[in-house]
Amino acid sequence: MNKIKIAPSLLSANFLNLEKDLIECINAGAEILHFDIMDGHFVPNITFGPMLLKSLKPLMKNILADVHLMIENSSNYIPVFAEYGADMISVHVENNKHLYRVLQLIKSFKIKAGIVLNPLTPLEYAYQAAEYSDFILLMSVNPGFGGQDYISSFEKKCLTLKNYLIKNNLKNVEIEVDGGIKADNVNKAVENGANIIVSGSGIFNGNIKENILKLRENANKAISKFK
Repeated sequence: MNKIKIAPSLLSANFLNLEKDLIECINAGAEILHFDIMDGHFVPNITFGPMLLKSLKPLMKNILADVHLMIENSSNYIPVFAEYGADMISVHVENNKHLYRVLQLIKSFKIKAGIVLNPLTPLEYAYQAAEYSDFILLMSVNPGFGGQDYISSFEKKCLTLKNYLIKNNLKNVEIEVDGGIKADNVNKAVENGANIIVSGSGIFNGNIKENILKLRENANKAISKFK
């Protein structure tokens, strides 16, 4: 099992105090900061763009910038996100016809490349792209808005993917989960193979440090149960 990594999602942070929230996440030991980039076309919401990453990157010591592109024509924006400090970029299989080309473009900037699958997107897409990916993000909500309820059918899908990766000697490909993850259900995600844990309201609603520590504690307990 890959090491558990906690990735607070900026979508749920306090935008009047982003620097404060970011520093609290870093001090609490978060390994990754998750940027949900939405354009109002591929998903029904608009969030932020590369300038936010550029502004926050100087503060992000020892924490990776994970850019999740929920946008049309995502390949057009990969170079600028890479320039402004992205360490990981993921794109949706649903709107990238030339997925291999897009993954190679991301890797050309010496950063990690990932694919994303919506809850009802068949896993066959992941099977085809896994050997060209550093990580696979499985959505456990329908993308577009923060604060949604976790879709439990994610678990079977995640375990099936994890077993496929093990069987095909792709153990280094990490599984990321995003959507409705909190301290009381993170064990389900980890027990079924996920190790990169994205959480928005589960971290930023309340005490950030305490929420991250509890999330990690419950995730680490679940590792021993993974089969």
